[in-house]
Amino acid sequence: MSNHWLIVGIGNIGLQYNQTRHNIGFDVLDDFVNSKHATFKNQKLGALAEINEPPYKYTCLKPDTFVNLSGLSFAFHFSKLKIPLENTLTIIDDLSLNIETLKLRIGGGSGGHNGLKNIEAVLKNQQYPRLRFGIGQNFQKGEQVEYVLGKWTETEKPIVDKKIKMCSNLLNDLPRLGIINTMNKYNNLKL
Repeated sequence: MSNHWLIVGIGNIGLQYNQTRHNIGFDVLDDFVNSKHATFKNQKLGALAEINEPPYKYTCLKPDTFVNLSGLSFAFHFSKLKIPLENTLTIIDDLSLNIETLKLRIGGGSGGHNGLKNIEAVLKNQQYPRLRFGIGQNFQKGEQVEYVLGKWTETEKPIVDKKIKMCSNLLNDLPRLGIINTMNKYNNLKL
């Protein structure tokens, strides 16, 4: 089994998207990479950070293709690394989960997330691990786009910050415990 992992945080590039719900994949990776004293460097189709913790290695990717075309960046770097698909993890925001919830899954549908839809279209495969970061549905009918692209409220921010740290811990555990044990450890935790 490979000890090399590709961790993909989904988000949109540009200052206007910083700290928005849709960019939680970027925020989780920023926290994880900072905790390892590593840095992102701009590469083709995204920013990459390499973390070596023998025997484990992480390649962390923030695609610069915008959420709806995340598959282009994912597929390019995935094929370059030549690692098994089960050694990838894609981190996304999820409207269907409340803000206290994280859900690690091995496969499944896109759940309406355009980033996952694009990854699945490019890979022609749904069986890749993803970490769903619940953002809740605290919006009126017709305001979904504004909500997803909006910034966290003052009451949400402390929960989100704790959950980001929990995601960093999950990323530390993933290569050591394997995906099933990591799912068992984190999927039922509530904040």
